[in-house]
Amino acid sequence: MVGLFQTRERRALVVFLLLAGVFVAGLLLAERRKSAVSADRVEAEMEATVAADSVRLFEFDPNTVEYADLRRLGLSSRMAVSLLKYRAAGKVFRIPEDVATCYGMTDSVYFILEPYIRIGREYALTPSPRREYREYVPQEPRRIVPRERFRIDTVSASYLASLGFSVRQAEAIVRYRDLYEGLRDEAGFRACYMIADSVADLLLPYVIFPKPEPVRSGLIELNGADSATLRSVVGIGEKSVMAIIRYRERLGGFYSVDQLAEVPQVTESNFERIVKQIYCDSFKIRKIDINFAPPSTLKGHPYLPPAVFRKLFSKRQLKGGWSTVEELVEEHILTPREAERLAPYLRFTVREASKDIPNGESASSGWSPAPIQDTIH
Repeated sequence: MVGLFQTRERRALVVFLLLAGVFVAGLLLAERRKSAVSADRVEAEMEATVAADSVRLFEFDPNTVEYADLRRLGLSSRMAVSLLKYRAAGKVFRIPEDVATCYGMTDSVYFILEPYIRIGREYALTPSPRREYREYVPQEPRRIVPRERFRIDTVSASYLASLGFSVRQAEAIVRYRDLYEGLRDEAGFRACYMIADSVADLLLPYVIFPKPEPVRSGLIELNGADSATLRSVVGIGEKSVMAIIRYRERLGGFYSVDQLAEVPQVTESNFERIVKQIYCDSFKIRKIDINFAPPSTLKGHPYLPPAVFRKLFSKRQLKGGWSTVEELVEEHILTPREAERLAPYLRFTVREASKDIPNGESASSGWSPAPIQDTIH
């Protein structure tokens, strides 16, 4: 047979057979694609026929509904299977709108189904409790009952509350005092927005104000003076000036000129001369948060000797803190005298429900360790 065809003819025959094979393969692929499209069309027509013939809308829970019920509701097989797969993956339908998030769910189908979706009680979101509105009943104003004289520059919020102020009022007065230093005299006391005129009239005879600003030259404020200024005071020498500054730093400031006598380098004779040339602005005292201050801050205070500091710190670790200086006396951490000296330097911050509530500084210099017996009306 090789002799029947020449070389050129054999090549042409091979090319023809290859082209014929490609043509036949193309016809087969086109026929298969046409058949697939026809099958999809038939399936879609069957879906439409099934939906048109058997749709019946009824109430259903998407958390428990079965495939057959979904088909009867008019969902296509793909939509029904998608919802079931969604549920099998752990999805819980809490609200009707969750059904619209299923893959393949169209807005038009969900719009038809939405009025019939009923979420079971065990799956639905817990409804918010109904609020009970009570009729407002006006209450009689709280009556302020003063007991004894107190220093307004160091008085605590708890002490003010014991006089009859509400807790919020007492805390606001202390914040007003510390932030604006507005309670230095009667005018500043009356200007405080939390103190009514009638309350001011009642309390003013009991309020001890800090000494006013000096009116004559040469009177020096002890808490703000630097070493050169203190050195200009007659009676304060080279050695005593540094001792006063160091002691002032350890204290956090002086609330009374009498505390100057606690400095060993200040002799009795010099003290008599010094007090005539100085005064103290107790608003400049540096407060200590007794409940949250680091041990180093507490340990260095002159009014907290080592034995008292150890007792206080160990109790704080166990209890967590205190709200008044009276508690420190009741728990035998401080003596009444120690509490009276330390009180002006303390701030009590109580942590409640992840919220810090400052209860103000501790009691005044006229603080009494006896428990409060007065009844607040």
